[in-house]
Amino acid sequence: MARDYYGILGVGRNATDQEIKRAYRKLARELHPDVNPDADAQEKFREVSTAYEVLSDPEKRRIVDMGGDPMESAGGGGAGFAGAGFGGLGDVFEAFFGGMGSAGPRRPRGRVQPGADSLLRTRLSLAECAVGVTKHLTVDTAVLCDVCQGAGTNGNSKPVRCETCGGAGEVQTVQRSFLGQVMTSRPCPTCRGTGETIPDPCRKCGGDGRVRSRREIAAPIPAGVANGMRVRLAAQGEIGPGGGPAGDLYVEIVEQPHDMFVRDGDDLHCTIRVPMVDAALGATVVINTILDGPTELTIPAGTQPGEVSVLRGHGMPKLRSSARGDLVAHLDIVVPTKLDSKQSDLLRKYKATRNGERTEVLSAQSEHNSGLFARLRASFSGR
Repeated sequence: MARDYYGILGVGRNATDQEIKRAYRKLARELHPDVNPDADAQEKFREVSTAYEVLSDPEKRRIVDMGGDPMESAGGGGAGFAGAGFGGLGDVFEAFFGGMGSAGPRRPRGRVQPGADSLLRTRLSLAECAVGVTKHLTVDTAVLCDVCQGAGTNGNSKPVRCETCGGAGEVQTVQRSFLGQVMTSRPCPTCRGTGETIPDPCRKCGGDGRVRSRREIAAPIPAGVANGMRVRLAAQGEIGPGGGPAGDLYVEIVEQPHDMFVRDGDDLHCTIRVPMVDAALGATVVINTILDGPTELTIPAGTQPGEVSVLRGHGMPKLRSSARGDLVAHLDIVVPTKLDSKQSDLLRKYKATRNGERTEVLSAQSEHNSGLFARLRASFSGR
């Protein structure tokens, strides 16, 4: 019966390569013989090492996902990392952290590498940002080669050890300087640091294990996104060299201007032109809001120029929250520029009833303390 390699590492079958690596690191630090000499712990360490060896290899993991056991088909040794030269805890650290525990030579870079992240921009209207939407996007990225399935080889051929570097993945050169002979190492130009070459590469991908392809994806955009935000789609980016795990795709939001509303965070601002008589007597105006449709806004009697009226909770939804911002209406009082004789007579009669009012010249300080600016400050502070 095939072993449950996912269960040995304590991860789900949909676990990413990074999640598998983190699970192995945690268990290796607890069970390694240099840390835990118990015999049961050593046996458990061999099991988790074998499980990581299997699940970190794309081809072996495919066999597991199909119900097989690649270690049995390979002879059933199950030695894993414990039998592959991991003699101490420093070797485990060296494998993951690039030589923290070892001063030995650099090991060849694996031919299978993680893919790069991709970035795509999409334009959204203010309404789409408010309600959320699923955007169908065209993505041009590297995908797994469907002929070799990432192996990079043609048919049943296999990679061979690089003749230039002897499988080391690097070449060394010696140069003379005023300090004497200086030895330098650099990645092998033939195998590009992998220690292997493919003498008979796949005809479709040329040995890279991936090809470029244009595909359609559905990108769910949550309600409340704003201009410049990025939505992450896991494992939808570039497939890595050698058929390595795909990177992520980031969809950047480009919010389009609205004809009526200006967005400020989660709040929406608009300007309402109020006739002088409506400002004096009070009125009700209907605003066609983004989410709630036609909504009434009451303009109180005696409204002054520059005042604001706020509709609480009628703004944009907060991202991943049921709360919403406000709709702030800036009231612009409109004074008529042309009056007929009847209208002029009515205003004169009205003026005659207001004997105590007259036109005055105020200092800037007085206006700042008690005029328009004071009313604006009071309106916003009351929010």
